[in-house]
Amino acid sequence: MASQGMLQIAPVEAPLMVLVLGRRRVLPVRITDFTVTEEAYDGELNPIRAKVGLSVRVLTVDDVGFSHKAGALYIRYQQSKERFAALIGYGPGAVGYTGI
Repeated sequence: MASQGMLQIAPVEAPLMVLVLGRRRVLPVRITDFTVTEEAYDGELNPIRAKVGLSVRVLTVDDVGFSHKAGALYIRYQQSKERFAALIGYGPGAVGYTGI
């Protein structure tokens, strides 16, 4: 197939990044921005203080599909949010509003 120009090479899938914000908050993410700013140096100009900036985007099933590990993680997180919302209830009374 290569000699006929019909060989197709699939790209390698990047490792799955997850943001863990607690036992029940594990989110699949894609890093969108990463910056390192060196702020202070020693006498030999080696950095001794730096500031790191990190921006991420949560991956949903629309991005990766239901059969992907990231899709399963997102669905589990979403179901956890819905269970928590059911515990606290809905409506104006749930936030302390009692009337006009």
